[in-house]
Amino acid sequence: MSDVITNLTMSLDGFIAYPDDTVGGLFDWYRGGDVPLIDFGGRESRLTPPSAAFLRAEFDRVGAFLVGRRLYDLTGGWGGRPPVEAPMVVVTHAAPADPPPTGGVPITFATDGIEAAVTEARELAGNGVVSVAGAKLARSCLDAGLLDEIIVNLVPLLLGKGVPFLAGTQETVRLKDPEITPAPGVTHLRYRMSR
Repeated sequence: MSDVITNLTMSLDGFIAYPDDTVGGLFDWYRGGDVPLIDFGGRESRLTPPSAAFLRAEFDRVGAFLVGRRLYDLTGGWGGRPPVEAPMVVVTHAAPADPPPTGGVPITFATDGIEAAVTEARELAGNGVVSVAGAKLARSCLDAGLLDEIIVNLVPLLLGKGVPFLAGTQETVRLKDPEITPAPGVTHLRYRMSR
């Protein structure tokens, strides 16, 4: 069965965006180096060598991309070309009236709850992992006991307020010690669930 992971960039005070969903300097590490990395959507990053190696390895292991409806709407579904080339499952109460963009990855709208969406994403992922995008969806997976791994790209920045990453979980969750990949402008932390 495919692991379910989340991989988000977070400020030192625990936020993934400002209250208005802008990200300020959170993603400066995507432009902090000389190593080009082009994602599936054609967006280019210029990373430091340690961040490029880390992010490339993460992109390569994704078999399905699980997103919430809010993030899907904010990004316009990435025009059907999200950061990774993998089927996209959108968790929503109702599928949009307009059809998803064509010419990119297959997009499925899962309307039967988080457990059913994760099951569907796992089936689509094959040997890859299910990558959960978005804080609210990651917390829902965590609360349902469906999350296997949390990756935090921790940046040396304090936002002061904003959209929290994992704050507000329903109960205490114990994690194993992190695998740490230091890089200029960001520290990549990988935590496995302690089950």
